[in-house]
Amino acid sequence: MVSGGKTHSFEEVANHNKIKDCWLIISGKVYDVTPFVDKHPGGAEVLLSATGKDGTNDFEEIGHSDEAREMMEKYYIGVIDSKTVPAKRTNIPPQQTPYNPNAKASESLANILRFLLPLFVLGFALTLGLYTNKD
Repeated sequence: MVSGGKTHSFEEVANHNKIKDCWLIISGKVYDVTPFVDKHPGGAEVLLSATGKDGTNDFEEIGHSDEAREMMEKYYIGVIDSKTVPAKRTNIPPQQTPYNPNAKASESLANILRFLLPLFVLGFALTLGLYTNKD
């Protein structure tokens, strides 16, 4: 495997995130895969989705062949400066309204009233009309 090469900052590598300028971080190494983008069997989108982050997990989950790993050597341009890699962001779930069974009941009651109130008013108007027409 190729070793040595220039040390690149995470920000520098992250800025190379286009089809005509595509760098990846895989296992602490930096690869300029620009010449390979159009030839990648998974398409350019797969490579572009691995830019701006450590693409090691993406690369390993696919299960690349030994030939693919050997091919990477010609795109190797250096190593990543691990001090510049941002700490992993923890997943912050979206804010959810706490479950409140009373809120459900009051919501249901409001829906029922929206339906029944006009019926009640209509019934009252018809009844009033019938009584006033008798006289």
